[in-house]
Amino acid sequence: MDAFSSVIPNNQNHVIKVWTSAAIILSLPMLIASFYGMNLTLPLQGNNLGFVVIGVLSAAVMLLAAFFFMKMD
Repeated sequence: MDAFSSVIPNNQNHVIKVWTSAAIILSLPMLIASFYGMNLTLPLQGNNLGFVVIGVLSAAVMLLAAFFFMKMD
């Protein structure tokens, strides 16, 4: 019974770790987009491909964070 009761918290810890990593990874593009939602003069503001560049930058940051978390296990 003790062995079974210790399995449940271990599984719960794994699930919480995955959900926390996913929340951090998904919050990074939101952070970048929120900076570009401000009424300030920002880089790439007048560029026609600014939206694409910011999208690619957000995707790259997400992939780097995901790679970092996968390396950390």
